[in-house]
Amino acid sequence: MADTEKITINMNAVELGKVDLLVEEGHYSNRTDFIRSAIRSQLEKHAVEVQQSVVRSSYVVGAVYLNREDLEKYKARKEKVRVNVVGICTLASDISPTLAVEVMETIKVYGIFQANADVKEALTKAGKVQ
Repeated sequence: MADTEKITINMNAVELGKVDLLVEEGHYSNRTDFIRSAIRSQLEKHAVEVQQSVVRSSYVVGAVYLNREDLEKYKARKEKVRVNVVGICTLASDISPTLAVEVMETIKVYGIFQANADVKEALTKAGKVQ
């Protein structure tokens, strides 16, 4: 997996014990394997709902990468950018906070949002990150 995000979950002792039992019995190689499998299962179960939401809200599913040149083109055309992503959105390191705030109308990411800390902070303060 090229782009992953570490998450932390809390489980009660009984649930964790059941997971450990399944691992010990050889159903899963480790706790992480079990959790990934459970997540995939739930995503498959709700695939229709996810797809309907993606279509209804005009989301890009996958990866979006924007650099300074991209944003300068939008700026020259006096266009604002709305980014809706299910996956990963990366704003390149050559984008200044000022340019990002000026050109971005909104940015909503379900997944991973990568940008310089100062760009993220400026977009958040300007109310652009949803």
